[in-house]
Amino acid sequence: MSRSILTDWRPEDPEFWSTTGKAIARRNLWISVPNLLLAFSVWMVWSMVVAKLGLIGFQFTTDQLFWLTALPALSGATLRIFYSFMVPIFGGRRWTALSTLSLVVPALGIGLAVQNPDTPYWVFVTLALLCGLGGGNFASSMSNMAFFFPKAEKGNALAINAGFGNLGVSVMQFLVPVVITLGLFAPVVGAPQIAVDKGVESQMWLQNAGFVWIPFLLASAAAAWFGMNDLSSAKASFAAQSVIFKRKHNWLMCWLYVGTFGSFIGFSAAFPLLTKTLFPEVNALQFAFLGPLVGAASRALTGWVSDRWGGENVTQIVFGALMVGVLAVLYSVGGFGAEPSFILFFAAFLWLFFWTGVGNASTFQMIPAIVRIDMLRLMPMATAALRLKASEMEAAAIIGFSSAVGAYGGFFIPMAFGDSMRATGGPETALYAFLAFYLSCAIVNWVFYARKRSILHSPPTTNEPAA
Repeated sequence: MSRSILTDWRPEDPEFWSTTGKAIARRNLWISVPNLLLAFSVWMVWSMVVAKLGLIGFQFTTDQLFWLTALPALSGATLRIFYSFMVPIFGGRRWTALSTLSLVVPALGIGLAVQNPDTPYWVFVTLALLCGLGGGNFASSMSNMAFFFPKAEKGNALAINAGFGNLGVSVMQFLVPVVITLGLFAPVVGAPQIAVDKGVESQMWLQNAGFVWIPFLLASAAAAWFGMNDLSSAKASFAAQSVIFKRKHNWLMCWLYVGTFGSFIGFSAAFPLLTKTLFPEVNALQFAFLGPLVGAASRALTGWVSDRWGGENVTQIVFGALMVGVLAVLYSVGGFGAEPSFILFFAAFLWLFFWTGVGNASTFQMIPAIVRIDMLRLMPMATAALRLKASEMEAAAIIGFSSAVGAYGGFFIPMAFGDSMRATGGPETALYAFLAFYLSCAIVNWVFYARKRSILHSPPTTNEPAA
């Protein structure tokens, strides 16, 4: 067995797993986690930078700033489509190291661009799009981890990888407001800018919002290159993986993942601005990191629940809980004749973040199980070994692709809130649309996966051929 390329990988073999596989898989997982956390941090850091540009002399319009905030989500979601297929082509170790290293470009670019108020707008558009590289990393990271673990542990492993990766949003929202006020490394990172907020001047090192990530990115990329592994059994061409576009369950799981991860990343982007708009007396940035923190923690810590009781059953509860949360937000903003209440509003959003995290874990637990059972129908005459290999390849591709589709929520949810506010003066229209969407997700999950006659509860039978 080569040090970097594993030619013998049998996670479903109990003896191999206990003696060899588990230690290798866990090492790859715990190196993957910080790489993904940093990817989320760089992906979402632009929203914090944009909020400060006007304070240090940049004369961009509100519409221009909105697009700068939205573009990373749009490019990140689009890049995920391509990143979904990269691991079987290039190898998980190589791609993790290279994709993490690529994030140095937007981090360095941000640090340089914000120091000159004459930097043209197109440069910021380019940097916003490049921040989307961090969003793309999620698809390849999750696809890679799906190959390493057996069915019994896959849901929890993916939940840990994704949950701690999602934590990058909260880490960034907590860290950036701190580092931009520090001049400890001023001789290296450049002179401070003079920020003017409500007539009060202060010093700000906004370049630190980009520069702070560079040493961590270099260290994590090196750890991936020297510490992770490529799996020879995970090799597949794009043509082989593209079969998922013909699979009904690929599109159904994309729909469900928009409801879970799309909500998580969309609410993460919209919550600070929505709070500031509806409750201007509240310092929204002081609380912004708590929502993503709750969502990331619930994803990382609840994967075992789906492994034990079935992702489809947990997902059914999740969409019911999300509908309750939306109704609570509606009530908190003055719906149903109530007085607006920030305490209820904040609590309702924490509830929503928690259940999106649980749903992120449960939906990804479902995908390998669904694909594995569907192979009984698609390959009835194949051996169990061939079906298992095909199911692992397709499940990894679906996990990556569904993560791409789900990420568009980071673009459309803030837009929905913005359109609702402009049209009616409040967020109620958007919330009612979310309520209807969650209901559709609950129906889809029940009809195809949670009821007794679904594929997960009444799998097709097949005559096992000789190996």
